[in-house]
Amino acid sequence: MLQAILFDVDGTLADTERDGHRVAFNLAFRDAGLDWHWDVPTYGELLTVTGGKERIRYFIETHDPAVPENEDLAEWIAGLHKAKTAHYLALLKKGEIPLRPGVERLIAEARERGIRLAITTTTTPENVDGLLRATLGDESLDWFEVIAAGDIVPAKKPAPDIYTWTLEKMNLRADEVIALEDSGNGVRSALGADVPVVVTLNDYTAEDDFSGAISVLTDLGEPSAPARTLSGPAPGNGLVDLDYLEACLGR
Repeated sequence: MLQAILFDVDGTLADTERDGHRVAFNLAFRDAGLDWHWDVPTYGELLTVTGGKERIRYFIETHDPAVPENEDLAEWIAGLHKAKTAHYLALLKKGEIPLRPGVERLIAEARERGIRLAITTTTTPENVDGLLRATLGDESLDWFEVIAAGDIVPAKKPAPDIYTWTLEKMNLRADEVIALEDSGNGVRSALGADVPVVVTLNDYTAEDDFSGAISVLTDLGEPSAPARTLSGPAPGNGLVDLDYLEACLGR
């Protein structure tokens, strides 16, 4: 029986990447006096690297942009990322980043039936906090038994550490939970911990390798806009609900 749903955040709970994080990075670059600009295709390339600070370092190493002299590159990157987070939270407070279709519906159904909830993400705790408060209200922070975010584990997705850590904290087996992810890195992370995974892809991840996922869908679906199934079993009514997830777990 399904005991818990483990949610990724960026791209899964909300389409945060293109119009949230990317915009916030560019605002932080501007404030720092940098001539960097991450357009939509560039950011899509950078999304192959998980973690914001890691993404900045990868950009420096692969694109050779002008970098101010500094005594400690890691500290400078951390400061730049902190500024980016502040801009991202400001975008959230303006209500510019809504939840994806079906997310609020599925969370409400899980809470009603006593299914446990957790967050498993590489984004920062501040970003998770801001998104939940802005979209579901302050009380929603208490709905998630575990919020595994940011640097809580040393190795980020596609390493399985974040899932292994979450299972240990919840005292659950991998076959008692199901993960909701949007990317190939997320799928590999979940499967590395033997956690079954369902994918709701987005524009940035549509070409990712989702091998091993139970199913790949456009989203979780709403009654007025059912989800389309791209691979794996399709929900009978076009809605990813608890009955569908339990059937997926049984596979």
